[in-house]
Amino acid sequence: MRVIGISAYYHDSAAALVDGGRIVAAAQEERFTRKKHDARFPVNALRFCLEQGGITLKDVDQVVFYDKPFLKFERLLETYLAFAPRGFRSFRMSIPLWLREKLFLKDLLQKELAKALGGDSWNGVLNFSEHHLSHAASAYYPSPYDEALVLTMDGVGEWATTSAARGVGNQLEVFKEIHFPHSLGLLYSAFTYYTGFKVNSGEYKVMGLAPYGEPKYVDKIFKHLIDVKEDGSFRLDMQYFDYCTGLTMTNSKFDALFGGPPRKPDQMLTQHHMDLAASLQAATEYVVLKLVRSLRKETGMRNLCLAGGVALNCVANGKVLRDGAFDNIYIQPAAGDAGGALGAALVGYYFNGKQPREAGVDAMHGSYLGPDFAQTDIEARLRAAGAKFTTLSDDNLVSTVAQDLANGKALGWFQGRMEFGPRALGNRSIIGDPRSPTMQKTLNLKVKYRESFRPFAPSVLREKVADWFELDGDSPYMLLVADVKRERWVEMTEEQKRLFGIEKLNVPRSDIPAVTHVDYSARIQTVRKDVNPRYHALLSAFEQHTGCPVLVNTSFNVRGEPIVGTPEDAFRCFMGTELDILALGNCYLRKEDQNPALKQNYETAFELD
Repeated sequence: MRVIGISAYYHDSAAALVDGGRIVAAAQEERFTRKKHDARFPVNALRFCLEQGGITLKDVDQVVFYDKPFLKFERLLETYLAFAPRGFRSFRMSIPLWLREKLFLKDLLQKELAKALGGDSWNGVLNFSEHHLSHAASAYYPSPYDEALVLTMDGVGEWATTSAARGVGNQLEVFKEIHFPHSLGLLYSAFTYYTGFKVNSGEYKVMGLAPYGEPKYVDKIFKHLIDVKEDGSFRLDMQYFDYCTGLTMTNSKFDALFGGPPRKPDQMLTQHHMDLAASLQAATEYVVLKLVRSLRKETGMRNLCLAGGVALNCVANGKVLRDGAFDNIYIQPAAGDAGGALGAALVGYYFNGKQPREAGVDAMHGSYLGPDFAQTDIEARLRAAGAKFTTLSDDNLVSTVAQDLANGKALGWFQGRMEFGPRALGNRSIIGDPRSPTMQKTLNLKVKYRESFRPFAPSVLREKVADWFELDGDSPYMLLVADVKRERWVEMTEEQKRLFGIEKLNVPRSDIPAVTHVDYSARIQTVRKDVNPRYHALLSAFEQHTGCPVLVNTSFNVRGEPIVGTPEDAFRCFMGTELDILALGNCYLRKEDQNPALKQNYETAFELD
């Protein structure tokens, strides 16, 4: 059975193909259109999935959409009626869109699928999964577990904002939910908005900002904003929020509670904003841990799967792992709405109850599920772009690049199949030397063109992770945070300990300062030879040169740009930033060899994210 999953029309649209239970392909539309978080129908991602599977849409048994629009429309109506007459303005703005497009989504999807067929009418089977079921399926079915508890946390689906499901064999059933407007994801988004970042894209900035602050507002959050019960269930006090009835996340009562209006994006970050971020993060971790412990006690299950946007909070995930309520944890790397496309495809495949499921392996294939490019194709594309390059053997490429990294060069690394999800995992990555005390600032300001406080993640050889970090297990998707080993720390002076906020940024804290956050933590990616042999070889070669099996790994893009998808994207980004070298397949490029006329201004090329 072949199933296509689709997510679209909210943010991060995507398509996925499952064939006989095997995940063949999955990709976000933004990587093709170059529009960050593109929400349009994923025609390019769909076309790629079909090409990767060697099929046409006529060969597909069913297409499954990742949520149910009628239930969402029901929420919109009931929310308006519950708060009327407040909220009429937002209701009036959203209703025309719903009546024109979203309410009659089946017709719209059939038209889009017909376009993908080249204009022929498409009369295949079109089904709809529920939003949280899609998330849960995206985490459980690819996991290596034969049975698991699946916890999904996000902003909101149709009604659910938090859900728990049981997965046993090929069966998956949601058995408990918390409903809108009470949402941990929307609480996080409210603070994202209040601290001056973009909702649905800036939440990870708040998480990265948190270690610079003190959690001094935690009591205020629990006293006024969220009531948490012993089992982890919660309710928000909607007096402080505006997302049900208005056009913003928070209101004047929220402003009064925290001492002023929301920060504008162009205003300086202050210690106050850092303390708010720290307080929100601490409150989030408290709620998540309550939920996890309660569900373990209730179900007795030993394995936990996580999905939904909140599952991208790698700091909270690390706390859950160390808490030990569950023996094993698996996190869907595309935990947000893009992953809903994969979950929808898996729902379509398994939910007739007849398809067998094999446990024991991670079916995400390292999340390398996107397009790749043959060496001859890469060379032709680079020539057409005017690039100057040398083609090296596999061994020569790895050894040359490893030496460049050891010499402090910043590398663009474009290899194999593109990653599915928000993280670059060694195939569409910018890479640097973690031992450099200036690498974090250099990459942030001169390559990524983003805020200097943003942390970078380490990639580390799986067999060496326990030598460098307080983790002795797999973290293939960069979704777990753990501390750097104490013996790798550089002790701070008394003067350095008295620093506050962003002043802490330039204090080297360990032998690998470029990936050590101000609280001595790191967002870890473990790399296995059998999953990504070329990236593993690069890490091994760098270790031979330096004695360090760790590299800085950040996504190959600039602020506001989607991760590069094609060799042309990579070359443009290379020429628009201060990257020193670029490796595309076996093609090796040095910046000084390129035609200066091809240099681009990437610093202002994309909107703030």
